[in-house]
Amino acid sequence: MKDSIKNLSEKVQLEIKPILENIDTICEKNSKKVLQAFQKCDLQETHLNSSTGYGIDEPGRNKIEEIYSDIFRAEDALVRTQLISGTHALSVILSALLRPGDTMISITGQPYDTLQTVIGITGNSKSSLKEFGIRYEQIELLENDFDIYKIVERISKGNIKLIEIQRSRGYSARKSLTIEKIEKVIKEIRKVNHDVIIMVDNCYGEFVQDREPIEIGANIAVGSLMKNLGGGIATSGAYIVGDKKLIELCAERLTSPGIGKEIGPSLNQNTLFLKGLYFAPSVVASSLKTAIFSSNILEKLGYKVDPKFDEERADIVQTIELGSEDKLVKFCQGIQKGSPIDSNVIPYPGDMGGYEDKVIMAAGTFTQGSTIELSCDGPIRSPYIAYMQGGLTYEYGKLGVLQAIESMEKKFVKKGEK
Repeated sequence: MKDSIKNLSEKVQLEIKPILENIDTICEKNSKKVLQAFQKCDLQETHLNSSTGYGIDEPGRNKIEEIYSDIFRAEDALVRTQLISGTHALSVILSALLRPGDTMISITGQPYDTLQTVIGITGNSKSSLKEFGIRYEQIELLENDFDIYKIVERISKGNIKLIEIQRSRGYSARKSLTIEKIEKVIKEIRKVNHDVIIMVDNCYGEFVQDREPIEIGANIAVGSLMKNLGGGIATSGAYIVGDKKLIELCAERLTSPGIGKEIGPSLNQNTLFLKGLYFAPSVVASSLKTAIFSSNILEKLGYKVDPKFDEERADIVQTIELGSEDKLVKFCQGIQKGSPIDSNVIPYPGDMGGYEDKVIMAAGTFTQGSTIELSCDGPIRSPYIAYMQGGLTYEYGKLGVLQAIESMEKKFVKKGEK
């Protein structure tokens, strides 16, 4: 490492120290929440045992869902290895709760790329919600906050079955949304409609703050266990938490009508789910610290970052506007080089299902696609923003970022080159 980068790193470390201490305070609150849930729900060693086959009424799986319900202050939960990703879980929810002729509305603008295909905004899937006669509307954010006037005006007209709120920014330039902002808009919605279903896409946001969406009035929330709550230990799965009647519908969509939550083998995942959840507050804190370090040092190097290092955070994602395809690719290649696995692999942009643009993804991770481990990705489109997240420990995260910074000074490596 160059002396100039090493010296800058040390300077940054001193500058961000008070902010990192605040992250530790939130981590302790969330750790207490998890530990108390394990104890209150009387988790026993026998619950670590898994099932195969049908997994009929498996005690360990049921106990995990009881613990999730307690942590999220929800009536019920669906936590399954059969939920492959956050997008899959969202697709299950929307397919379970919406019927032909229903209308859903996003009040955070256009949703994440893969969900656009599920809804039918982009792509031509014959399995999209649009193909089944489900209508979609959206209201854009107003200066990185909810346009409450337009939202209330539209909801007052009726004919809205479900409201979607995406907490994280996705592949957009807008800011992620804090629990406080989401709470405010939910209160305004409830003044005009008590029955509309409010769904929060909670991906990347769990344990970043000390409250979660169900606590502030959402009916249902969803996330991937390859992100925050898996703690880098769970190797598959996603969760859905919320109102019991809604979870029942989601379970029937995932398995079969009339069967619902009763079946679903855990396939030796119970220990990983529980241990991942146990470590999650600490791992999320490490990811936040990595993001804060990255934000400070890259801004000092002249790049536009969001959030800035001293801004309040609502998720673990850090964006770096790199300005060119060349720099975006080199930064991602550097993150890959700083990874513990496949560090010699050179990522390059390519087509990916569910995305309209070519995407570059760097993730030398223990679990394929895990974004609680240090990873970086971005669509190949102007202004060429890198979306970085994760870091199982702050030390490893920082080392990976410094490797990426060094990589940007080197020759752009194209496919086929060494």
